[in-house]
Amino acid sequence: MGIKNKNFEGYNYFLTLTVVDWVDIFTRPIYKHIIVESLEYSQKNKGLIIFSWCLMSNHLHLIAGTKEGFHLSNFLRDFKKFTSQTIIKEIKRNAVESRKDWMLKKFEVNKNNNYKFWQDGNEAKELETIYFFEQKLNYIHNNPVKAEIVQYPEDYLYSSARDYAGEKGFLDIFKYE
Repeated sequence: MGIKNKNFEGYNYFLTLTVVDWVDIFTRPIYKHIIVESLEYSQKNKGLIIFSWCLMSNHLHLIAGTKEGFHLSNFLRDFKKFTSQTIIKEIKRNAVESRKDWMLKKFEVNKNNNYKFWQDGNEAKELETIYFFEQKLNYIHNNPVKAEIVQYPEDYLYSSARDYAGEKGFLDIFKYE
């Protein structure tokens, strides 16, 4: 883990997890739900606190921290390992995945069936001020609008923007208010 990716217990971070070669894998619901279910599991079992999130076609943004006694670095390690293995397994299993061979080749590290799904690092940025938090919150929620996927942030299902607009999203969100 590089110096820019170190994180410490008791702090909250803006994180970006990016798929290798920016492969647009999260265009299919099956892969999106692996991420959502893994985040939900981590909230219930790994002490993950999510303030904001947005899953785009090839990356995941989070504003997150952990409960006392848990470490964000442990969550990131376990989350990346589990989702990587699960998504690769699903790509191999899915007979109707038209991009199967291409994606497996992109993720292949060597000829021994070892795959790398997530890029190294998490671009962890400590949230030191409310201003920085709000800036990153708006950035995350406006990602689907900027990408012209939706007109309004709260219309995007795979984001916490719905929660901040008074609707219930897929995950439990700890909101600063």
